[in-house]
Amino acid sequence: MSADYHLFDCFGVELEYMIVDAKTLDVFPASDRVLHAIAGAYESEVEMGELSWSNELALHVIELKTNGPAGKLTDLAEKFDADVRRINEILDAHGGRLMPTAMHPWMDPHTQTKLWPHEYSPVYEAFNRIFDCRGHGWSNLQSTHLNLPFSGDDEFGRLHAAIRLLMPILPALAASSPVMDGAPTGVIDTRLETYRYNSRKIPSVSGQVIPEAAFSRAEYDRMILQHIYKDLAPHDPEGILQFEWANARGAIARFDRSAIEIRTLDVQECPAADIAILQMIVAALRAIVDERFCPFERQKAWSVGALAELHLQVIEEGELAIIENMDYLRALGLEGTARYTVRDIWRHLVEVTNVRVAVSERSRNAMDVVVEKGPLSRRLLRRLGDAPDRRTIEGAYRELCDCLQAGTLFDA
Repeated sequence: MSADYHLFDCFGVELEYMIVDAKTLDVFPASDRVLHAIAGAYESEVEMGELSWSNELALHVIELKTNGPAGKLTDLAEKFDADVRRINEILDAHGGRLMPTAMHPWMDPHTQTKLWPHEYSPVYEAFNRIFDCRGHGWSNLQSTHLNLPFSGDDEFGRLHAAIRLLMPILPALAASSPVMDGAPTGVIDTRLETYRYNSRKIPSVSGQVIPEAAFSRAEYDRMILQHIYKDLAPHDPEGILQFEWANARGAIARFDRSAIEIRTLDVQECPAADIAILQMIVAALRAIVDERFCPFERQKAWSVGALAELHLQVIEEGELAIIENMDYLRALGLEGTARYTVRDIWRHLVEVTNVRVAVSERSRNAMDVVVEKGPLSRRLLRRLGDAPDRRTIEGAYRELCDCLQAGTLFDA
């Protein structure tokens, strides 16, 4: 993206998937084999027309992303579907397949993590040396990233304020990680719960996940980036990590490409679900930026602490969380004194933004499932029951692999 793009002119979408053994569903570190099959060498990224494929920190994870800005979200699901199937064809020759969701349900990251060993590895080696990436919050998490453009400080400030305000309720749509270490965790979005702690050695790197109230480039640099760079410096004498992407908040400013990247979304069971969720988020952000619910000055006034408290509640309880903060409800256009669940809030946002009218039937159906039946985590928990054994968990996740291959939603 570049400064030539204005708010909501285009979108960048990234989807991360696990590679697993087709028979056992154990993690299978083979992303380099997939990329080598296309490039003929161990490249970190290969362009595949309108999409590209790239490696990630862990060798069992591969990322599919738009190859540059996409002008619309509406037809992206089908493009991602096609590339998912192509990767599965390559993996089939090696005995592997792709698995969706944000966390592998029984991976032991301390013994099974293998980092990307090829091009770009000095960056990963630096992260590993400082933080020890053999943990769930580093090597067992797959997410969906949404990149949104801005041009200049005013657009940056308005977009950043809107994203900060909406971030607490995003897990109610996107949570897909209810199982870790072979059992349900009791938390709807376990990926975000573990993600909160992966930079504990240097807390400024991730902060409280919700970014600070910075609404210009100068403020952002002073309040966030310079703190990160200063705290990293003693551990990173070569300056390998002194870049914007070292910021691990749930939404990060990328001034190098005039975009904000939202990173708190768990990846779903198929691209159609991801795209439907992104369409709802974009519609809500447009309404907030347009000041349909509250003025920009009130949006800016929200503290990190107040938003982080709400975020933690939704990470744990998902769409069933009851929001009692009346100021927050009013900030999203809900009046009166009634208490609302986060599901109620999303029903309201879907209705007032009229987002269902402008999308495909496939997206409308996916929206209905996610909002009314709950995020994928909730649907998975219904399928698994109270105390699932390994066989039950494996059966559900094998079905999720089939959903990804077929491009269909998981419905308990």
